[in-house]
Amino acid sequence: QVQLVESGGGLVQAGGSLNLSCASSLNVVNNVMGWYRQAPGKRRELVARISGDIRTIYGDSRKGRFTISRDNAKNTVYLQMNSLKPEDTGVYFCNAGGDFGAWGQGTQVTVSS
Repeated sequence: QVQLVESGGGLVQAGGSLNLSCASSLNVVNNVMGWYRQAPGKRRELVARISGDIRTIYGDSRKGRFTISRDNAKNTVYLQMNSLKPEDTGVYFCNAGGDFGAWGQGTQVTVSS
């Protein structure tokens, strides 16, 4: 059974940082890995994706603040979030294999103003 386990979320003040982790039972090198955010009443939106050597941050407001990376030996994907803003608040989900792939349980990120 595919297992994606996120961790690292929490409550932080605006301007703070969080590093989210996604421990994957799937190979993080051979699969497209991504991070999505979902706010209440909103659709999940793609935040970051790593596919092979290509790393992409989605949204102009996130670029320069967010970084996606992976540790191949640990089979773990990370999302480093710096200079956090209240609009970054939401449940962050780890994804493997795209929309029709596997999802983690989500980790709550709350940024206070």
